[in-house]
Amino acid sequence: MEMGGEKRYALLLAAKDSEYAKKVYGGYYNVFLAAFGEEGERWDLYRVIDGEFPDMNELQKYDGFVISGSPSDAYGNDFWVLKLCFLLQTLHSMKKKVLGICFGHQSMGGKVGKAYTGWDVGLRKVNILKDSAPCCFVDDLGEIPTSVSIIEIHQDEVYEVPFGAEVIACSDKTGVEMFTIGDHILGIQGHPEYTKDILCNLIDRLVNMDAIERDFGDKVKFGLQTAEPDRKCLQRICRTFSRDDISSPPFVLTGCPPFCFLS
Repeated sequence: MEMGGEKRYALLLAAKDSEYAKKVYGGYYNVFLAAFGEEGERWDLYRVIDGEFPDMNELQKYDGFVISGSPSDAYGNDFWVLKLCFLLQTLHSMKKKVLGICFGHQSMGGKVGKAYTGWDVGLRKVNILKDSAPCCFVDDLGEIPTSVSIIEIHQDEVYEVPFGAEVIACSDKTGVEMFTIGDHILGIQGHPEYTKDILCNLIDRLVNMDAIERDFGDKVKFGLQTAEPDRKCLQRICRTFSRDDISSPPFVLTGCPPFCFLS
């Protein structure tokens, strides 16, 4: 798991590896490492869905954490989810950087529930409201487009952002696609780490589970043949955010229960 070097990160895996992810990528660990890792870094893996967590007394040794997405609800009461929530509260009080992806985006407080318009699956154009962002990391990005295409696969959404948050991106389907809290919290509803083939496999699984209609899944997959997500731009946003302030170690999140940051 170790890449070597000084910086140390942890992936807290909140989902089981799919057979496809294991066969093609060697597991989701490698998917996240390819998306967010950089040369000279060490990344450790904790399968939180199986009860594996880092020692609370050793959190300061990490420069950041990545928590994966999960089929569980962000507002669920599973023990491991509640324990993850406690970890989030601790990291927030320590002013660690937190990047919430999908499940984690929905976990940082405010009001969350089933999307009024149902499943959002496929590529979605997200409008970035750069002028409204209070975070200095956005300025460090330089020129970024006013909109990006991101892979989405979710049926929950953030209705209302947590106290102190600012919405920095929206879409025609989801009002809160990205938000920030100060300079240390960033939530993203979509999946900058996913590739199109991972999405297609997830669509097939949802169809087989009768979670979505086959015609709908086929239509989404057909559209993916002629469109591409802006993965490089989105990953640059994530990497710039998580490494913007060395004195405040980054935290990359994709799963935990809601209301953790409400006082």
